Amino acid sequence: MSDLSVLYDAPGPRAKARNLVYSAVFLVLLGLALWWVLDTMAGKNQLAAEKWSPFVTDSRVWTTYLIPGLLNTLKAAALAIAIALPLGALLGIGRLSEHRWVSRPVGAVVEFFRAIPVLLMMVFANQAYAQFTDIESDVRPLYAVVTGLVLYNASVIAEIVRAGILSLPSGQTDAAKAIGMRKGQTMLYVLLPQAVTAMLPALVSQLVVIVKDTALGGAVLGYAELLNQIRVITANYGANTIAALTVVALIFIVLNFLLTSFASWLEGRLRRGKRSAGAVLHGGADTEMEFDEPHVEPHARK
Repeated sequence: MSDLSVLYDAPGPRAKARNLVYSAVFLVLLGLALWWVLDTMAGKNQLAAEKWSPFVTDSRVWTTYLIPGLLNTLKAAALAIAIALPLGALLGIGRLSEHRWVSRPVGAVVEFFRAIPVLLMMVFANQAYAQFTDIESDVRPLYAVVTGLVLYNASVIAEIVRAGILSLPSGQTDAAKAIGMRKGQTMLYVLLPQAVTAMLPALVSQLVVIVKDTALGGAVLGYAELLNQIRVITANYGANTIAALTVVALIFIVLNFLLTSFASWLEGRLRRGKRSAGAVLHGGADTEMEFDEPHVEPHARK
């Protein structure tokens, strides 16, 4: 009996036949929907070769517009991720503090920025930079986009970190206290390393959100990211908006697929590393406890 059989009953012949019918009906409906979309686009002259050919025949579409836009998207996302991840981890740990003068202000900050739409924070940051700083107008949208992404996503990451740590068994903390580890050592050496694997899927989902939300800065603030380049492409190559949107959507799909694939590989590597690691507990610089198999004398064996 397989391990999964205890979770649900194996489908019988009728259930298998019914599932096949459902799958066939779904595929037929999906094919009809796709045919309707393509037929409608053809009726609006959106499948004409001249609307799609620039993305294949003219390299300037890529070198002048799409690739620079992609680099700007990656720049804003990388800066936001590099700042939001450690900031979110600190806020999440701060919310778990036993000192109310730490946990309550941190909790208020997290709830405040988590409740505000990220687009509103981008617009507010852009106006604040324009009125109270000397940042040049050509780089101001980048600062505003990164600021909005960091404030919102650091708050969300803080909740992910807090939930990941709280999901661990309380015995982990008790064992760390039993060997004399301080609170900081317990968090750094015991709780966080174990919580990372549990938090990784949610963290990756939030990183994907960061990459996609950079498009808000292009749509509202004029930041020259990937989606913003559609306006320039359609202005220079005719009314091929559908084609440009399709190409940009595919680029986002590939980019986020690579990100999630890397995260899946990293998660698997972390899990394999934990299974292959020995049962060693470190209690700081001077304390190390290692559990070995009990030694049995030869004459005591049967």
